[in-house]
Amino acid sequence: MSLPIQAIQAAGDRHPKPAHLRFQYGTAGFRTLGNTLDSVMFKVGIIAALRSKKLDGKTIGVMVTASHNPEPDNGVKLVDPRGEMLEASWEGYATTLANTSTTEEFVEALAEFVRSAKIDLSKPARVVYGRDTRPSGPALVAALEDGLHAIGAEARDAGVTTTPILHYLVRATNTKGTKDAYGEDTSEGYYDKISAAFKKLVAGKAGIPPLVVDCANGVGAYAVEEFSKLISDKLQLVPVNADLTTPGALNNACGADFVKTMQRLPPSLSPVLKTGQRACSLDGDADRLMYYYLDDRDQFRMLDGDKIAALVAAFIVELVKNAGLEDEISVGIVQTAYANGGSTKYLSQRLPVKCVSTGVKHLHHAAEHYDVGVYFEANGHGTVLFSAETNKILAEHQPSTPAQSTALNHIVNLTQLINQTVGDALSDLLLVEVVLAHKSYSGVEWDSLYVDLPNRLVKVVVADRHIFKTEDAERRLVSPAGLQEKINELVRRYEAGRAFVRPSGTEDVVRVYAEAMVKSQADELAFRVAGLVYDETGGDPAQRPAEFL
Repeated sequence: MSLPIQAIQAAGDRHPKPAHLRFQYGTAGFRTLGNTLDSVMFKVGIIAALRSKKLDGKTIGVMVTASHNPEPDNGVKLVDPRGEMLEASWEGYATTLANTSTTEEFVEALAEFVRSAKIDLSKPARVVYGRDTRPSGPALVAALEDGLHAIGAEARDAGVTTTPILHYLVRATNTKGTKDAYGEDTSEGYYDKISAAFKKLVAGKAGIPPLVVDCANGVGAYAVEEFSKLISDKLQLVPVNADLTTPGALNNACGADFVKTMQRLPPSLSPVLKTGQRACSLDGDADRLMYYYLDDRDQFRMLDGDKIAALVAAFIVELVKNAGLEDEISVGIVQTAYANGGSTKYLSQRLPVKCVSTGVKHLHHAAEHYDVGVYFEANGHGTVLFSAETNKILAEHQPSTPAQSTALNHIVNLTQLINQTVGDALSDLLLVEVVLAHKSYSGVEWDSLYVDLPNRLVKVVVADRHIFKTEDAERRLVSPAGLQEKINELVRRYEAGRAFVRPSGTEDVVRVYAEAMVKSQADELAFRVAGLVYDETGGDPAQRPAEFL
């Protein structure tokens, strides 16, 4: 069997590549202005089908989203059969194919790719795809569908949905009817599975106070509405920023990224949130989650991904011990260099902590090496993974006391509550609420588990980010030569000082992160390191960090 070249050529000519643009498949897939992605979407349809053929007809996912980015942006990423990120080697293939200049060049590159990757074209191709609420979504999905149809893939449209639901659907579809069945392969199956587990976990607990949920004016509003129908007898979700019709509203002065970056309430929540009340923010595709509350002085207190990780990991360690399984199941946590030093210190006193390079794929892969692996980025993206061996132990373990039996049931229900395919704001939200209910914590008690070290993130525009090379999970510069030693010298001047520099993966900037015991010193250290980077590497004078002008 050969490629349907005529069909691909005819459809491809309707989706020409902009001559002046180069596309890059990164951690978040392809992501840029939505009005430039037409050719990419067509090609991704064909790439997704070939990925499915390569994997013997397993269903591959395609999600059209730009997550926390502004509304004019859009993007697309592929999802592998177990709901995980696309295999790294295929990121390079996708980049190469997306940048072919003409349809003829694309077809030639496809033929070479099929040959070199040893893809059996006689295998079936199955793809499920969805999109978020961005206005550019329908046109981009139409281009994707042209690619899928041109190569003859079996395609299933999941419609407007959250990124985590799309990941769930991929895994549920591929495990259907097997011993590893993940759940019913529908959106309803997702909602039913998670809400049922939540209700079991909070059964008998004291009434949970209502939770304000900032939906970022995105697709998470639909998910909040669906969960509300199923769990309102246990937890009242109060949606705000659920406007899906006003142009430009998506992620605008709201959402998880706004909260993390600005470290303050979304303006729309100021009239809504009461002193001491918990609230949280999703991002535009509902895979990130940030919690916060107002303290007794009405000061904003942020509970980010690090705080969520500490809360959840400590709870799971406690359950494993109470179930009598501490000798059989190890719990570990994975962080990046951006994790707050306060959280790392707290967690490392309780369980193994591993630091990896920034990016969900690195965290997810490292978490798979634990019996139970917990990972959360500080930005609120994370989940918990239970290994196949752990699930087997949980199924076969015979508890010797009622307390062990209760703890065991709680762990089993957690495996159903948590979306293990990817970070999922709604699943994580319900997980947090379970832990708070079990511990009888308000935001104040949760926040007091450890104290965050003051920190500051600064961006420096540079002529060439590629000269910056790192090691030790991006915590140490090896190039430019000698720069790390100068950073070390600065860091030594500050109590509890820590700083690192890493290049952006998408733009010509480097990011400087700094911590110190006092906020003013963290700010000072960050800008001193930023100034050092600027002076040593010839940063753009027009873009010099403001404090150094």
